Amino acid sequence: MNTLPWLNPIRAETLQQRLRERILVIDGAMGTMIQQHQLQEADYRGERFAEGYDRLWSPNAGHAHGDGCGCGHDQRGNNDLLSLTRPDIVTGIHRQYLDAGADLVETNTFNSTTISLADYGLQHLARELNVEGARLARAACDEAEARDPSQPRFVIGVLGPTSRTASLSPDVNRPGFRAIGFDELRVAYREAADGLIDGGADILMVETVFDTLNAKAALFAIEEAFDARGARLPVMVSGTITDASGRTLSGQTAEAFWYSLRHAQPLAIGLNCALGAKDLRVHIDVLARVADAYVSCHPNAGLPNAFGGYDETPDDMAAVLRSFAEAGLLNLVGGCCGTTPGHIAAIAAAVAGVTRRELPTLETAA
Repeated sequence: MNTLPWLNPIRAETLQQRLRERILVIDGAMGTMIQQHQLQEADYRGERFAEGYDRLWSPNAGHAHGDGCGCGHDQRGNNDLLSLTRPDIVTGIHRQYLDAGADLVETNTFNSTTISLADYGLQHLARELNVEGARLARAACDEAEARDPSQPRFVIGVLGPTSRTASLSPDVNRPGFRAIGFDELRVAYREAADGLIDGGADILMVETVFDTLNAKAALFAIEEAFDARGARLPVMVSGTITDASGRTLSGQTAEAFWYSLRHAQPLAIGLNCALGAKDLRVHIDVLARVADAYVSCHPNAGLPNAFGGYDETPDDMAAVLRSFAEAGLLNLVGGCCGTTPGHIAAIAAAVAGVTRRELPTLETAA
């Protein structure tokens, strides 16, 4: 049982009141919007990282950065770094989604763990990127809420899946090998969670979960962070069904995924990424029946085409998600890969006025 008080009682209670009233709208993809800016390597690096490493940090006290020191890495594609080097772009994207009608915006922190940042040689930035990612989203939400106090806006602090899996071997010739363990994940997620809380997140969301053991490590770390503060934030969990088998990468159905994580008592459980809305319908239907939590869905804009793009239009996607809402399946809805403010505006309009899903009363064992 979660017994800790809310860290921000007014924000948490306002969020829960809104969820009791209507379907809330989550924003769309960050990466899709960043791609539209056609950024080059120099844009990602900025001044502080101009040589491909952090000028303000060195791996040890005796190290001096210089040509051939081995610290430089390509940074193009490191979207989370833009919170430091191009905060104007990140803030602009948040504003566009808020203007489109999003009630909740996700922080630009999908890869802001030491594990994922190691690919860029910037693992020491994990805490800073989470603080700054949450701070930028917080400022954008506060700005939108000041313009229209009748529509509270909430920051979802995002904890991504990392680039490693604790349940599966990356080496087909060594099925028992694991590239990472539970405790390594727990430590990385704890640092990220603390940063998001310090930056002003209203909610923490463990998202795009393809390995439930990774998610368990994240949820354990979140509880450690809450215990250390003596207060908590609402928590959301969103998994990803990876293919037509209807299972996560670690082999769970949507129902099994929920029952594996139900003990964490999340505010909401849902699915995002990998598939388009049509293909997620059957799995969202399952969650809506078995979960005594709110249900969220933020799918891709269809499946990727041959060029890696997404073809589902805002109107097409909105029509499908409206059918979810009319069937009583949704409490929160938004978009993932390939979605834009146009998609979110269409989705928001499509679900406006549709009755939100009622939480079921589930039988308990005697």
